Amino acid sequence: MDDMQPESVDIKQYVALVWRWLWLIVLGTALAAAAALIVSRYITPVYEGVTIIRVSEGQKATGLDYNGLLMSERLAKTYALMLKSRPVLAEAGQRLGLALRADDITVEPVRDTQLVCLKARHAEPAVAAAIADTVPQVFIEQTARAREARVANASRDLNGQMAALQGEINAAQTSLAAERAKAQPDAAEVARLEALVAQHRSTLSGLLDSLQGIRLAEMQGADSLEVIEEAALPSAPVLPRTMTNTLLAGAVGALLAAGAAFLIEYLDDTIKRPEDVERTTRLPVFASVARFEATPDGMAPLVAKEPQIAVVEGYRILRTNLQFSTLGLGHSAVVLLVTGSQPGEGKTTTLANLGVSLAQAGKRVLLVDTDLRRPALHKQFGLQNKVGLTSLLLDGGARPEYVIQGTSVPGLGVLTSGPTPANPAELLDLPQMGATLDWLRKLVDYVLLDTPPVLSVADASILAQKVDGVLMVAEMGRVRSETFRQAVTTLQRVQARVLGVALNKVPGHGGSHYYHYYYGKPGEEPQRRRKKQPAPAAQSHG
Repeated sequence: MDDMQPESVDIKQYVALVWRWLWLIVLGTALAAAAALIVSRYITPVYEGVTIIRVSEGQKATGLDYNGLLMSERLAKTYALMLKSRPVLAEAGQRLGLALRADDITVEPVRDTQLVCLKARHAEPAVAAAIADTVPQVFIEQTARAREARVANASRDLNGQMAALQGEINAAQTSLAAERAKAQPDAAEVARLEALVAQHRSTLSGLLDSLQGIRLAEMQGADSLEVIEEAALPSAPVLPRTMTNTLLAGAVGALLAAGAAFLIEYLDDTIKRPEDVERTTRLPVFASVARFEATPDGMAPLVAKEPQIAVVEGYRILRTNLQFSTLGLGHSAVVLLVTGSQPGEGKTTTLANLGVSLAQAGKRVLLVDTDLRRPALHKQFGLQNKVGLTSLLLDGGARPEYVIQGTSVPGLGVLTSGPTPANPAELLDLPQMGATLDWLRKLVDYVLLDTPPVLSVADASILAQKVDGVLMVAEMGRVRSETFRQAVTTLQRVQARVLGVALNKVPGHGGSHYYHYYYGKPGEEPQRRRKKQPAPAAQSHG
């Protein structure tokens, strides 16, 4: 059963890919079919006339036998080529007043028969039928004229020989008569002349027999071509094949669209599903948070009066999985860093809503804005940013409880960034930063740090060494797999403990769906849960 699981997953992925690009496939099919339909309707109709011809070999002395039938089939192939010859088309075109081309007609022998099928195409049905009838008629007449010419040539030669021979006979008879008229005819000469006349008459008789034999043999042995079915007037055009063209074009359009979809998917290396994250970084996806519309006041969605159910569920799943991954750290409070690989992936919004969700679960939570370059956490809760983290780091007498601001969510506090310093990275790397985090641990259960993206500046890498774990935020369909892997590798090089990933801005209700995939359905304790959770050793260097 386990051996067959990868194949089923692949099939599901292909089905999901087709479903995701179904609109493109349908559009490609519709456009191609519509284009073929329109083009077919504007193409000039072509009609086809069909004539059936029978080819028979000339009669032999032994009569018609099997070899004769085979010869007739071969003759049918020969005549199929001769019917499209230039002399035949020229004469047929002259009779019809057309300029016929070899492409206008098709001649095909019917397999295992003595028949030849001639098809002629034209835009006018009557002309197509006339061509189909005229071409074989011209060919038959030309064949007959050629046969008569052969007989005439042979007869002319024999007649010449017979005329010469008759002259010799007349001359011999004249000499014989003169010799007999003498008072004393020469018996030997008379005998010689009589023998010569007899010989010439015998030869003349043979020539006459030969002439008659040639004419008889030409008539009996001539190959026979007979039109057994004349072309009927076509009632419907054979071209264009509108329905066939439309169906074929639709199929080709669907294949091209599907190929384009697969090509786009192949070239697109952005993170599109939880499996992409796990394959690229070997990190678990804690939750897939559904895409939501920004609140009118710009505050965190879970603080809004009417939060979206799918969004709330996604952050609850993230909270549950995060708590599960931080068990056994051995600290009084858990200090986590929330960051992403590049700007605009929603890390600040994710941190704010995660903090709200933890506070709603009864935890004391402090959100700290360590993004000293572009602070935005205070906007999520509508707070002032006059004092904050930089006040604690630069003023040795300042105390955290004096600069932490409360929110409308019980148990949730916010430490804003404070005035923007000239050297944020150097300020975060001061020993005071570590001392401040140690102090904050004593106040709450969870300290969540909002930092700039990993690949933008070094701030996240500096702070990742001072916290208990890192939560990465990745926007589905935007961040490239290689970019995200590079960000995770950057944190791992500084020995940061990357706990997992929150997949953000997922279309539809992706969060709830992936919760069941990762943890299993309610009431079920699958081994898959333990397989998906990374071992502590792997987490210690990631």
